[in-house]
Amino acid sequence: MKKTKKPFIVVAGAGAFGTALGNSLAANDEIKVRLLTIEKEVADSINNARINSVYFPNSTLRKRLKATTDPEILKNAEILLLAVPSGVLISYLNEIRPFLNSHTLLINTAKGLGEGNVIISEYIEENFPNPVAALKGPSFAVELLNRMPTAFTFASRDKVFFEMFSGMLKNTNIQLDFTEDIRGVELLSILKNVYAIILGVIDAHYNSANVRFLVLTKLFKELRKVLITFGGKSETIFNFCGYGDFGLTSINDLSRNRTMGLLIGKGFIKDMVSENIVLEGKRSLNIFYQMLQGENLGINPVREFPILVELYKLFNKDYNQRKFVMNVINAVNNL
Repeated sequence: MKKTKKPFIVVAGAGAFGTALGNSLAANDEIKVRLLTIEKEVADSINNARINSVYFPNSTLRKRLKATTDPEILKNAEILLLAVPSGVLISYLNEIRPFLNSHTLLINTAKGLGEGNVIISEYIEENFPNPVAALKGPSFAVELLNRMPTAFTFASRDKVFFEMFSGMLKNTNIQLDFTEDIRGVELLSILKNVYAIILGVIDAHYNSANVRFLVLTKLFKELRKVLITFGGKSETIFNFCGYGDFGLTSINDLSRNRTMGLLIGKGFIKDMVSENIVLEGKRSLNIFYQMLQGENLGINPVREFPILVELYKLFNKDYNQRKFVMNVINAVNNL
């Protein structure tokens, strides 16, 4: 009897998250999974020793997970999961464009704005003929790799792509929910980093459960307002990409942005975050603050988004941390 061809998934990017995601998908023996990387050392270590020598040197990967540096494999992929850092993802996509099949589903997993401060999924839709989706949720790579049940929101214009991808998750530790609100999912994946910094600063000052959840509730309300202001759907905040990812990033100390807030609140980093530190939240904060100044929005950011404005002042002006903390706690408006 003739064998049925297995669906072929490529994960572009063999960093921590790409490796963990590929390893999870490889639990399904009914699909073929390959990691595509520009790092030959990483590809060789995965293929020969079943480890990622750079990102997970002490974790054994599944036998079925293989890696390559050859972009030719993209020509036969049904799905391409983009696990490349957001700051270089658009450049990367344009580099691999000659190898892409126009029918391949492109799924963005990067959490951040692309070059030129664009929303990545929307850029892909406008510049590539491929169907597009986004996959975002409360997920630390190490826990995904360690086979902990992990949730994502899958966003696409057509639910058929959700059904196609979810059908490939047999025996994996991945769970999904669905929305058509691609813009909202992308916005939440960016904004949650901003608000995580704020809670880190607050926790550094008080380390109080009462204060933490007082502030967390206010942050959640303001986050929802920003989401709606920039064209996301209100209900998307209750998907895994919203409440779940916001909670994980804000409360768990594995979060880089929360940790940065803790360091700022403890006084280890004065005035400005070092330019040598990669911090998604600070960059995104400045971009969104400038966008909120736009005349076409017709809003007063100080009145409508007081907490975000407070963080902007803390990062960009000579601003007292104690005053910042009290203003965040006492923020009272129409949130």
